[in-house]
Amino acid sequence: MAAPDVPASAVIATSGGGRPRRASRAGRDLAAAIGVGASLAAVILASLLFERHFFVAVLAVSTAVGTWELAGALRRGAGIAVPLPVLLVGGQAMVWLSWPFGLRALAVSFAVTALGVLLWRMRGEAAHYVRDVTAGLFTAAYVPLFCSFATLLVVADDGLGRALTFMLCVVGSDIGGYAAGVLAGRHPMAPRISPKKSWEGFAGSQVVGVAAGAVCVSLLLDGTWWAGALTGSLLVISATLGDLVESMVKRDLGIKDMGNLLPGHGGLLDRLDSLLPTAVVAWVVLSLVVPG
Repeated sequence: MAAPDVPASAVIATSGGGRPRRASRAGRDLAAAIGVGASLAAVILASLLFERHFFVAVLAVSTAVGTWELAGALRRGAGIAVPLPVLLVGGQAMVWLSWPFGLRALAVSFAVTALGVLLWRMRGEAAHYVRDVTAGLFTAAYVPLFCSFATLLVVADDGLGRALTFMLCVVGSDIGGYAAGVLAGRHPMAPRISPKKSWEGFAGSQVVGVAAGAVCVSLLLDGTWWAGALTGSLLVISATLGDLVESMVKRDLGIKDMGNLLPGHGGLLDRLDSLLPTAVVAWVVLSLVVPG
């Protein structure tokens, strides 16, 4: 969950009363970011710890909001209108049907959603048909399909441990990367995509993410520490690439944030950037190193 792509030199922000205030070196309103981040973490932890299946409802809401934000970003940045009703209904089908019926239902729901995207766009002119359909399929895959793998994690018999491992590794990656990047970041990782992301920050992400993975897998899933360390390392890589992918999308569309729902963060999709692809990787890796 990376900070918004703002140049590091942009350290002056403006308060609601018009008075300039100093932002963090990462270019975001740190107080607002921490407050919103803590609130989101509380909602997620409450849903998991009270009744883990409530987490599916959190995923369903996140899917709907993220899909709506991405559709709006495509419209603002590139003039592309994706079939939002099809994507919203199809996205909910992917998330909810993955709960009782698993991977097969997820695949069928995605295929039906893709068919709906193809047919919905046929109501318009032929011009830009391929562009619009491609954007619709990208939206269906990037948000609801990827998010549904978190459903597959949590509904397993040991789903609480799997979901917590997934979340804590990504959070650890974000915290370690942010701290190391701010304190010691000198060498840009991908300056043309995300100028603030550094190799030092990536090293910090790996240290904290590997530690989180080793602890979570050994304590929550009765796995070996080395399997947890491997899991944490792979999830950090996936989370970092997820950040870069969303940064690439925003640069292509010429926008700063996917939305403005969350103060200090941008849109909800700006917080899901590292989580979405990592949900897929977490499900695959944990299925291999900690079979259910």
